[in-house]
Amino acid sequence: TWDLFCTNANNLDTMSAQARKKQKTDDGEVCKTVSVVGCPFSGGQPKGGVDLGVEHMRGQGLVKQLSKLGWTVEDCGDLYFRTFENDPPYGVVKRPRYVGGACKQVYETCLAEAKKGNVVLTLGGDHSIGLGTVAASARAATGDDLAVVWVDAHADINNSETTDSGNIHGMPMAWLVGAEKKDVPGFEWVSKGCVKPENLVYIGLRDIDMGERTILAEYGIKVFSMYEVDKYGIGKVVDLALDHVNPKRNKPIHLSFDVDAMDPDICPATGTPVRGGLTFREGHYICEALWETGLVRAIDIVEVNPNLGNTHQSEQTAQIGCSLARASLGETLVLKEVKFPPKRR
Repeated sequence: TWDLFCTNANNLDTMSAQARKKQKTDDGEVCKTVSVVGCPFSGGQPKGGVDLGVEHMRGQGLVKQLSKLGWTVEDCGDLYFRTFENDPPYGVVKRPRYVGGACKQVYETCLAEAKKGNVVLTLGGDHSIGLGTVAASARAATGDDLAVVWVDAHADINNSETTDSGNIHGMPMAWLVGAEKKDVPGFEWVSKGCVKPENLVYIGLRDIDMGERTILAEYGIKVFSMYEVDKYGIGKVVDLALDHVNPKRNKPIHLSFDVDAMDPDICPATGTPVRGGLTFREGHYICEALWETGLVRAIDIVEVNPNLGNTHQSEQTAQIGCSLARASLGETLVLKEVKFPPKRR
């Protein structure tokens, strides 16, 4: 199924020329520009190769594919992250200054692009960068509550006291909702609690640490695990998720998509695969349905690791990362004109 769908990337030249004409909405001019930010970062976890995910998704022609969909693409290139010679652990938390500095750099870059009024697509890299991308979206919301849809096999909400591994790619959401109470070095810049817990929803969880379960319950965060996906179907789950975080359909949406949310048979080249994940169509439906709201303002595609598979598996995972990005930006199964969102006010 995945390769049949990915052939859409080669058929984008058939898009109507109308997709490139200026569109109007009731609120005025639409946003037709997407900023692509490459974050080849692996410091939030120990496995080499996730920093190559950006290169591999670019190598599939993602920027050109987005242009063929009708987007004006502002490619910000790939960020360079400074390492630290003296970066001792904070408790068990590994490389805090390195990761904190990288996330700050991601934050500043994404915020600058969001302030232009652009939709921001960030390519990872490990999911620790989600701290920077979501913090930027929250700051750019200019008084509006930000709705965050975190699609992942894991909750990524451990704090410095609950984490067993000390890998920060499993911790970004703790800072964002205010569950990290310690002053971890490197993260002084973070506005803790910039995302209201009621404005966060998870889809696809199936591997949650005990400490994370306590945090999720304490903060009343809504979770649609794979149990709910099996029980209700993905269409109902997305509707329920939006009803929870965005009941009036008036908040900007940040979609953060870890490819390990997909079943390992679909996305094998990723660092922490967990069996029993989303099917190809379930993952793409989430992206398509969120885009249909007209409220998506930022997207992350993370944790593609080409070193953790053979050539076919690495290429397959990178291609699916690209197709998830395209679906999040308006591509549908039946090619038609992309409905661009209103510009930020």
